[in-house]
Amino acid sequence: MILYNVTVNIEKDSEAEWVAWMKETHIPDVLATGMFLENRFYKILHDNEDGSTNYSVQYFTDSMDKIMEYQQSFAAKLQEDVNQKFQDRFVVFRTLLETVE
Repeated sequence: MILYNVTVNIEKDSEAEWVAWMKETHIPDVLATGMFLENRFYKILHDNEDGSTNYSVQYFTDSMDKIMEYQQSFAAKLQEDVNQKFQDRFVVFRTLLETVE
């Protein structure tokens, strides 16, 4: 199993709007690509000195080929949607992980 983890640091003033948008729009759009089997959405429980909040958005797939297709065919548009909606109010980093059997 491959996990595509997106960690987001969102400004406190935008947090509620961002969470609602992620749940109602962005996550369904990512899943609609057909590249992922399921997802999880977590709030990271620690305090940030700047008052922002961190989240982990996790997408699971069964092959690296699907990750590559997602990145080549869908990621740029979906990431641009987030950038336009929440410009300069978040920081993001992405990580790929593989299950160790």
